[in-house]
Amino acid sequence: MAANGNGVLDGWGVLVTGGGSGIGRACAAALAADGAAVTICGRTEEKLVDSVARITDATGSTTVNHIVADVTAEDDVAAAVAATVERAGNLRGLVANAGGGGAIVPLHMQSADEFRRVLDLNVMSTFLSIKHAVPEMVVAGGGSFVGMSSIAGHITHLAFGAYPPGKAGIEALVRNAADEYGRSNVRFNAIRPGFIATEIMEGVPRDSAVYESYIENTPMADVGQPEDVGALARFLVGPESRWITGQAINIDGGHSLRRGPDFTSFVAPVLGEDVMAGNRPPAEG
Repeated sequence: MAANGNGVLDGWGVLVTGGGSGIGRACAAALAADGAAVTICGRTEEKLVDSVARITDATGSTTVNHIVADVTAEDDVAAAVAATVERAGNLRGLVANAGGGGAIVPLHMQSADEFRRVLDLNVMSTFLSIKHAVPEMVVAGGGSFVGMSSIAGHITHLAFGAYPPGKAGIEALVRNAADEYGRSNVRFNAIRPGFIATEIMEGVPRDSAVYESYIENTPMADVGQPEDVGALARFLVGPESRWITGQAINIDGGHSLRRGPDFTSFVAPVLGEDVMAGNRPPAEG
């Protein structure tokens, strides 16, 4: 039993992708605190080692392990799932947290390669995680898969390129998988975080128009913490959510009741209003 939890998840093998920082680490910590045997994966071993140490210190759990894996590479995903099963004896949960955005410019200025990269990072990685997790969860008698979407998956995020369609794609995968595998007692849900105070979001200055666009459109007038998302992921993996599947759940302080953030002030001064409106940039030279 974990030192800070009640051991409800004792013996449950759970994989958390993108577990080296931020939301992924918080999800892994919440699961480990309740007894789960957690494996985290990511591309940078130094970050993973640090994350395991932080989780162990915070929870008292000695069942957190790591494996280096790139979630856009199928062999790596298969290896991460296999490592979780080898260590825990089963796979009962998977939090597909790894993902991310790309170039913040209007769609007509996005490169095709960058657009594809972001779709791979979000949609393809989630698909690969589903593909390799499902058979192991079926063997275990059931399981819960949690995809990490975003409020960007259903409300507009100006100049965000492939990120909104990538997150919407995660939600489509989750809904279809929930329908396909419900008969095997394997559940699929997605989480839609709003502004969460992670390392990445520290890049949004607190005195900027972008930050103000978040706050003024959030009824609770604040930003969330990684632990808020971790608690929801723990609930969706655990037995208390046994009758919830195929859902995308907002965790955003009410932001999704209004409108998305406006990042155009980051790029408009560089590109100019004509380009932001859809015109071609001036020819060089």
